[in-house]
Amino acid sequence: MPSDCISFQESGYFSKLIVDYLNQEPRLKDLYTSFPSPDNYLSQLHIKQKKYSNESRKVLFEAVKKQYESIGVSSATEANINQLLNEKTFTITTGHQLNIFTGPLYFIYKIISTIITTQKLKKSYPTFNFVPVYWMATEDHDFDEINHFNLNDKKIKWDITSNGPIGRLFTNGLEVVFEEFKKEIGIGNSADYLIELFQNAYLKHSNLAAATRYLTNELFKAYGLVIIDADDKKLKKIFTPYIKDEILNQKSFLNVNKSNSVLKDYFIQVNPRPINLFYIEDELRERIVQEGDTYKVLNTTIQFNQEEILKEIENHPEKFSPNVILRPLYQEIILPNLGYIGGGGEIAYWLQLKSNFDAHNIPFPILQLRNSALIVSKKQVNKIKKLDLSWQELFMNKQLLLDKKTKELSQINFDFSKQISFLEEQFKSLEKIALQTDSSFIGAVKAQEAKQIKGLKKLEKRLLKAEKRKYKDYLTRVENIQNELFPNGSLQERIANFATFFDSDFLNHFFKEFDPFANNFTIIKMN
Repeated sequence: MPSDCISFQESGYFSKLIVDYLNQEPRLKDLYTSFPSPDNYLSQLHIKQKKYSNESRKVLFEAVKKQYESIGVSSATEANINQLLNEKTFTITTGHQLNIFTGPLYFIYKIISTIITTQKLKKSYPTFNFVPVYWMATEDHDFDEINHFNLNDKKIKWDITSNGPIGRLFTNGLEVVFEEFKKEIGIGNSADYLIELFQNAYLKHSNLAAATRYLTNELFKAYGLVIIDADDKKLKKIFTPYIKDEILNQKSFLNVNKSNSVLKDYFIQVNPRPINLFYIEDELRERIVQEGDTYKVLNTTIQFNQEEILKEIENHPEKFSPNVILRPLYQEIILPNLGYIGGGGEIAYWLQLKSNFDAHNIPFPILQLRNSALIVSKKQVNKIKKLDLSWQELFMNKQLLLDKKTKELSQINFDFSKQISFLEEQFKSLEKIALQTDSSFIGAVKAQEAKQIKGLKKLEKRLLKAEKRKYKDYLTRVENIQNELFPNGSLQERIANFATFFDSDFLNHFFKEFDPFANNFTIIKMN
């Protein structure tokens, strides 16, 4: 591994489930099809080829073509859209919410990982076509997660209320956000480009889906990215049989809970409901529940009997929205897809879903963890060198890092394990003596042993604290550089917006350094 990388497993920022997945632990083998590699993608291709119809291709092509009518399409993207009709064309997909101005950095990383994966697969298998897809989560309604972004440590927020699908949300009120953005972004060619990009995206498009499509297309059109809005009647029509099945048979609940039982020793990311569908209409998105023979839309007066709801599905499939359990199934039904690229949380909930795919006889995609990066300036690199810090150390828990560096600097031996072992041996002898005299003394001996060992450990901590005061200046500088790179003790990519680091060569850094099959954090050095 290059010195400017750190493996995901070593980073300490991934759950045990994701670490076990990356290590291909045998107990997880039934929860996914195959681990991401070029060879396994070829196998997945042949599986998908048998299951995906030319009729679905035509519907997908027509829907995507229609969605792109209102924006300028690059020759690379147009070629990829046209290739969707070709039975030798397959997609690699990532998905994300419609965060204002892309939200955190990892949105950018997801899409670049997806594009690079298609490029590598095309190189390995030139007789096939591989299209990178960004699936816009337009039907999501969690507005609080997408209504802000952080620029230069300042939170810029779109302060309105919203309850319905966020893709349909009008962009009214973003003028205030735009003015805040302009004040914060500064001056120069890069700032001018970003100001124009924001203005064209959010002030010249009527809803959030259209604005996000424009913005993402502008950033990635040169790479042939295809952006899909699944809030589309033609696409939902393909999904109609599965919507009806969910209403009538409610199999997803049983299937996903079966997988959850395998994952009982891990944190369960999502939990299924008896019916994993929402009803959407204008600014409404509410859960569908069954009460006896009646299907009700929560918090409304809308209700159906079985015949009525099946008729509604047939006539208006666009009014039925899959939740997090069913959305992946919808995606894999309408796309000629081979792999899904996402973050740790996404891969975790996808691992809960394979049994549901199997029950519906739909190929389960390869699950690939997106690339991650730590952006470091030349000035910060110099500081890190002067402080004699490694990248592995910078990823450590703050207190563990400060303890480690203090012990390295100090002339004192903080390891009291020999003394503790000596004490333990002495107390074993005392226990033998107690047994030979009066066994009632055993409790007192053990209590004294615990007290002595606790005292030694306390002394060790006090010594360490005293040494930290001695090296306070150095440790403060260590703490400061770690705080710069890991804001609020979190990953930079989960906090900062791309505009914080943007220059004319910004995207090229990642296209040059990322390898989606390497499974490591990449250190990106910028000016």
